[in-house]
Amino acid sequence: MKKFNWKNLWINARIVLMMGLVVFLYSFTSKRNNARKTQKTVVEFVNKAELFVSYEAVNKLLIENGQQLKTIGKDKVVLNKLEKMLNEHDMIQKSEVFVSIDGVLKAMVTQRTPIARIFNEEGSFYIDSKGNRMPLSKIQTARLPLVLGEINDKNEKEMYDLLWFIYNDDFLKKNITGIEILPGGSLRMTNRNYNYDIEFGKTIEVERKFDNYKAFFQKAVHDTLIDTYKVINLKFTQQVVCTK
Repeated sequence: MKKFNWKNLWINARIVLMMGLVVFLYSFTSKRNNARKTQKTVVEFVNKAELFVSYEAVNKLLIENGQQLKTIGKDKVVLNKLEKMLNEHDMIQKSEVFVSIDGVLKAMVTQRTPIARIFNEEGSFYIDSKGNRMPLSKIQTARLPLVLGEINDKNEKEMYDLLWFIYNDDFLKKNITGIEILPGGSLRMTNRNYNYDIEFGKTIEVERKFDNYKAFFQKAVHDTLIDTYKVINLKFTQQVVCTK
């Protein structure tokens, strides 16, 4: 007759008991955590070098749309709804809203990034890093190239590529202050520190033209002749033509 192994039975029983205890504690903790009331809201900006929407404005949106956050459990806060509401704000590109273990409703906000300011018959607005129109901020004015003239379906893509190129180049971002779109489609630019105009021509061979301009600028500053020029012509990609 086979001897019954009480030792194995005891070990198996202990394993089952421990697993049951873990499940119970997890359920209890989860239920208690979800029942805890939200205590406060916290707003953090991912890109906060320049704020185009204030902490107070975002916090107000959370409170107004959170249905009295301090009086409801965390599991009742519709996070997707709050994220959608924040993402509809003119200055916000995307947001992530969550509730921490200690009951803090937190919003991580990424602002839209303006790369140029447009002036035309419709008024003034920004172009953002996605190529979309962005309204001016009530609390911050971005230091960006000012673009005068019409941006339409024909030149929209080329102008966005040009503005994005300038924005991502440290020298050009600091040096180019204005761009005028002339009736024929050519561009005339102004710079930050000197009185000359830059005749850029059409939006072709953009990188090569700017490389020529950088080379000219470095040499002209070194030779102390840069103050004598009135026009810098970049239309001819083989050379830079200067007029005094």
